[in-house]
Amino acid sequence: MDAMKFFEMSRGKWVSQRTTHHLAFRRSETGESAIQVETLAVDHPKVLEICTLHNVDPQTAVGGALVTWQSSMGWDKEDENHEGSTVFVLVPNADNEREGLLLRERGYAEIVPVAGHYVIDDEDGLVLTTEYETMSSIERFWFAAPGVRLRTSTVKRFGGFSTATFCTEFRLTDAAIANETDTPEANPDLVAPLHPVATPPGFVSLFG
Repeated sequence: MDAMKFFEMSRGKWVSQRTTHHLAFRRSETGESAIQVETLAVDHPKVLEICTLHNVDPQTAVGGALVTWQSSMGWDKEDENHEGSTVFVLVPNADNEREGLLLRERGYAEIVPVAGHYVIDDEDGLVLTTEYETMSSIERFWFAAPGVRLRTSTVKRFGGFSTATFCTEFRLTDAAIANETDTPEANPDLVAPLHPVATPPGFVSLFG
């Protein structure tokens, strides 16, 4: 497993169900996201653009992904919505393709270009650590099955942890997309088969 293969395994449309714990308030908030992931070849213009943005040699990149999302959270105001898109680019270390830099045109916690450090751990989970000016985040993604991905994240600021989040993400099958279902309970075709498949779709969404 390397990070680009992990991205490829995440290609497609996903529904993400999450719970965020606001530690300072000792309260929890639930939400949902619709996520679309497309992988990008190493010579894609957006990959070259992001490398240039970060002053990174494009020849050191191995590819990337375009992620779009639309989210809602329990504490949202009536006219509030969370939607957008971003591009990710993978730049592995020269001596170890299981770790390196993940370049973004916008961050998870701050809407500015940012570079995080990724590593594929011993259980083939992707762990991403990102340092911002005012905070830091640690995210881990892993597959419970080809159509089920799990994610945990923590955000730390002002000397202490502020949020901890757990997400369960389901890949939409073609049948579910055709029926416009958006929850696992609404249609049993929502989740892709849980048995291994020869070439699972894929990339990793760092949003939702």
